Amino acid sequence: MDWQAFSLTIRLAVLVAILLAAGGLPVAYWITYSRWRWKFLVEAVVALPIVLPPTVLGFYVLVALGSRSPLGRWWQSLTGHTLAFTFTGLVIGSIVYSLPFAVQPFAASFSAVDGRLLAASATLGASRLRTFFQVILPLSLPGLVTGIALSFAHTMGEFGVVLMVGGNIPGVTRTVSIDIYDQTQALNYTGANQTALILLAISFVVLAVVYGMNRRAWASGWRLGG
Repeated sequence: MDWQAFSLTIRLAVLVAILLAAGGLPVAYWITYSRWRWKFLVEAVVALPIVLPPTVLGFYVLVALGSRSPLGRWWQSLTGHTLAFTFTGLVIGSIVYSLPFAVQPFAASFSAVDGRLLAASATLGASRLRTFFQVILPLSLPGLVTGIALSFAHTMGEFGVVLMVGGNIPGVTRTVSIDIYDQTQALNYTGANQTALILLAISFVVLAVVYGMNRRAWASGWRLGG
């Protein structure tokens, strides 16, 4: 078991989940409540990582972070090195790859909030920001938990994007999924199996917690509605 890779993967997944929670909420709010006629294009862009092969997405993220891109040149002038094949680049690639797994549950939970409650809040003089924090956010808690948990679990298991963007640098970009691949290539099936079982257990626990919380929330809503 490569505990260094495991520790790096946990750190990456936690950081990506936190950043997606912060950045995904306003995106999901806009998607839910915007009346712009072309917003389906934004929804398609957000959902694109679900259908794109990870190597294709990883290639374009690598190009965007490389020394020839404006972002890559700016970062290199600031730090002395490019974003590609660094932990920071890995975080950016992971955010892009896991974006729909956070935004879509957020948006689904926002759209399920009763519009009459929003109208009542506006009638009472509450601002949109206050309505969001006092009405929408509390009622959308199951969806928020789902989005954060899915983005965490998805980042834990990603392979193609992290390999394309970060390579395989021990202690810097070497994640658990890459470690499993390397052990399999080396015919070390015992080590690969041990690492894979831990990853499987973590993913199962995360999903079990999410489904358990959502089931209780749905049951509470059904009792209140009945």
